[in-house]
Amino acid sequence: MSTADLPTGSRIAPIVLHQERYTRRRRILHDVVLRRFAFGLLWRVQTDGTGLVPPEGPLIVIMNHIGAIDPFVVVGAITNRLLTPMSKIENYRHPIVGLMARAWGVYTVRRGAVDRQALDSTIALLRQGSAVLIAPEGTRHPCMADPKDGTTYVATKANAVIQPMGLDGTDLFLGSLRRLRRTPVTVRFGRPFCFRTDGRTRIPRDELRQMTREMMYQIALLVPEQRRGIYHDLSQLTTDTLQFVE
Repeated sequence: MSTADLPTGSRIAPIVLHQERYTRRRRILHDVVLRRFAFGLLWRVQTDGTGLVPPEGPLIVIMNHIGAIDPFVVVGAITNRLLTPMSKIENYRHPIVGLMARAWGVYTVRRGAVDRQALDSTIALLRQGSAVLIAPEGTRHPCMADPKDGTTYVATKANAVIQPMGLDGTDLFLGSLRRLRRTPVTVRFGRPFCFRTDGRTRIPRDELRQMTREMMYQIALLVPEQRRGIYHDLSQLTTDTLQFVE
């Protein structure tokens, strides 16, 4: 992976620089472990709008985050792209999740502070035309919460398209597993969009905040009302900074 397009001093995670090593392995994990095993035996996944996912170009898939299995469900639900998920660094220490993360080539983010390496790594992936998976809220919430502006920042820096999606039911997985039942999960995809930047690479903080808020409302449209949290009032939805992609 070339880093020529990145600003001087950028830091990129080593795993990001060697993403080509994971392509074949990801296809096997996607088709066999996720689609055949998990979707066939563990989860009953109902999808709506998968045809909206752009098949090529820099893409950020964003989701509400309600359950531990969310990234696995999303990666499996999208069939026209192999996603590169961003994951909290703690997941690498989990015996099962860590194994999958290493096998897939997941890159990490340190929560609680601005992680420059995670930001630069995301920009590098997007500028190579990759599709990345990010939960803007950063951690699990039963209802949508206010995120920081990191996702918006990298999207504007890389001129990436954003694919919103909403999840429901994944938080019930452990309970269903204990009862030896498949977990019903709903995955809904919304209209992809990019941010209106007028060619600017530096966006004022207050405008970034507006972009983030409008982005999160696009997720809110895709989840049940009780999941919307601080974005429950859809009358406050605006799209002034968004340009939808057909």
